[in-house]
Amino acid sequence: MRHVIVADLGFGDAGKGTVVDWLCARGPEPVHAVVRFNGGAQAAHNVVAPDGRHHTFAQFGSGTFTPGVRTHLSRFMLVDPLALAAEAARLRALGVPDALDRLTVDRDALLTTPYHRAANRARETARGAARHGSCGMGIGETAAYALSHADAPRAGDCLSPARLRRRLAAVRDWYRDQFPGGEPVPDVADCADAFAAFGERVRLVGGEHLHRLLRTGNVVFEGAQGVLLDEWHGFHPYTTWSTTTFANAETLLAEAGGQDAVRLGVLRAYATRHGPGPFVTEDPALTAELPDPHNGTGRWQGAFRVGHLDAVALRYARDVTGGVDAVAVTHLDVARARSDLLCCRAYDIGGRRVDRLPAGPAGDLDRQAALTRRLMTARPVYTPLADPVAAVEEILEAPVVLRSYGPTAADKESALAASAAAPR
Repeated sequence: MRHVIVADLGFGDAGKGTVVDWLCARGPEPVHAVVRFNGGAQAAHNVVAPDGRHHTFAQFGSGTFTPGVRTHLSRFMLVDPLALAAEAARLRALGVPDALDRLTVDRDALLTTPYHRAANRARETARGAARHGSCGMGIGETAAYALSHADAPRAGDCLSPARLRRRLAAVRDWYRDQFPGGEPVPDVADCADAFAAFGERVRLVGGEHLHRLLRTGNVVFEGAQGVLLDEWHGFHPYTTWSTTTFANAETLLAEAGGQDAVRLGVLRAYATRHGPGPFVTEDPALTAELPDPHNGTGRWQGAFRVGHLDAVALRYARDVTGGVDAVAVTHLDVARARSDLLCCRAYDIGGRRVDRLPAGPAGDLDRQAALTRRLMTARPVYTPLADPVAAVEEILEAPVVLRSYGPTAADKESALAASAAAPR
């Protein structure tokens, strides 16, 4: 058995969902579960089925269109029961009636509440023109609250009504103290009832459940957002409150006995970024000419931005993750149709050529903020992009094993599948 960890090597939106869907639907080995290992309801992993059905997966694994594939939300997930119920309803409308039946949630996973969400929006609004960028879903507030409050609500609390209500009331009171006059929020009693219903409907499990999943069959670990947004290695403060590298998945694997997994990095044939922050290869012409049907300007995220392939940023992502075993490149149909895409081989920063960014140890946000300030002044040094696949293999020193020329699993070409089909 070989498990796979899927992580985005950019700023997100590279196509993790369509890659996970392919691994589950058509990959070289059967997959029986998808494990989410970071982020929460802010994830937006778009999957288009061959029959045209489209769903933006947030908390359910992106393999859910494949019958029988389970989803497990690990303890590193920030679980939003209300958003999860809404997503399950959307999946039922698309002909997937059993998504909740195939779901398990670790009891230690933090809960995102309407109070976290309201605090998130109030804080981001207060920043005015200096917004950091946010999905407005309360993810950062959930993580920050848990760091300073030992009684932060967790999934297991949904099975203990008195404790659940007490902890929800504490979050509500914290929100009101932090943001007097903020947007209205639901009553604690109503929120507690909804969360208790979630606890009754969904199977809440301990850490040993994942260990059994890993022993039973192949598992895909599905990451959210991108390495360049990582809470410790991203370009602070334009980052997420989540570890977006392979680290959380590898921790879960180590706890289960140190099972092996393939580190699969995902990127587009060109670069994108959603919202504010440094983006050295941004090209307004590409932004105008390459609209994305599933990504646009959002009230909280801001604009969807497009640029050229960035070797410097990709090397940095490789370095802070410790390297990748294999790569999936998406949107190659776009690269095939255009001759004007470029590859940034270095940055010009104050007249100095820089082809590699320093990848220090996690934990020094002052260093990351200083790096951000440098990147804000950087200018790209371009060469033509004749062959995106060859360029990516050279930059990342890893093979491209999956090429995606469209949104469905049928639009993928894979060396993995060819290898698995070969005589042994």
